[in-house]
Amino acid sequence: MTDQPHIPVLLGPILRLCAPITGIWLDGTFGAGGYARGLLEAGAGCVIGVDRDPSALALAEGWRGQYGDRLRLVEGTFSELDTHAHEPLDGVVLDLGVSSMQLDQPERGFSFLRDGPLDMRMGDTGDSAADLVNEADEAVLADILYHFGEERASRRIARAIVQARGRGRIETTGALAEIVSSCLPRPKPGQSHPATRSFQALRIAVNAEFDQLVEGLAAAERALKPGGLLAVVSFHSLEDRIVKRFFADRAGADGHGNRHGPGSLAAPARFVTLTRKPVGADDDELAANPRARSALLRIGRRTEAPAGPVDPSTLGAPRLPVSRRKGR
Repeated sequence: MTDQPHIPVLLGPILRLCAPITGIWLDGTFGAGGYARGLLEAGAGCVIGVDRDPSALALAEGWRGQYGDRLRLVEGTFSELDTHAHEPLDGVVLDLGVSSMQLDQPERGFSFLRDGPLDMRMGDTGDSAADLVNEADEAVLADILYHFGEERASRRIARAIVQARGRGRIETTGALAEIVSSCLPRPKPGQSHPATRSFQALRIAVNAEFDQLVEGLAAAERALKPGGLLAVVSFHSLEDRIVKRFFADRAGADGHGNRHGPGSLAAPARFVTLTRKPVGADDDELAANPRARSALLRIGRRTEAPAGPVDPSTLGAPRLPVSRRKGR
């Protein structure tokens, strides 16, 4: 596996905590194929690799042949992973957020560290970040920055963006990063770039990432066979909160009453959580792969209870105010 261009985060803990790796697995965020390769080499009979980015699947053409029919690639979103599987799954792994492969391509427009067109789309359809930045109302931009990036200076930044686009369309990551940076104090040594939260928020909005995550967790519940495993790697607190609450909700922990009314009947447990606390990278992995610094892994095992609907509001998925969701 030394020819991989990027290192899969927390692969070791996934393989260890999910052992033995057998049967049919689905890698819902295929990327550079690191998880798929790791699962196949650990004993999976077949891995279905799903990615919404056609360029990621194209890059796998050079090596996928060594696995023959054991590796199947599908262009699509993990929010519909149950329709991509066609059969009950033994495991699902999801590596959330943007891949390091995409960050390293300036033409994709994900990174403020490399100037490029302001795109941020994980696929090749839909509105780009440039469309959003140049066309959305100021209030919508502020809400996106606040709710999806937890940016406290959201209104100030949104106002600066609107003022800047009045002088000409904002087309590049460098131009946007400069606008955002002008609204915030210069970072102290060790602090993140001032544009980090704003770029995260816009990327999440462009790709509807929180909607995708909630739908993907529900799809995994439908697709997994009893005893099947769901492993999710997240990279910031908003993602991890959704995953944590999903597993808590699906563990049948609801149903407590209070003085205002009786408790509802507890739902049957659909997952058993295998990680009471999220698993992070150890020192060796951090030394080899700094991207693992913020990564958190949670794993659950599917029970025999039938799949049920998922209410996004119970998972704490950030949403824009109803009046702002169109805003174009």
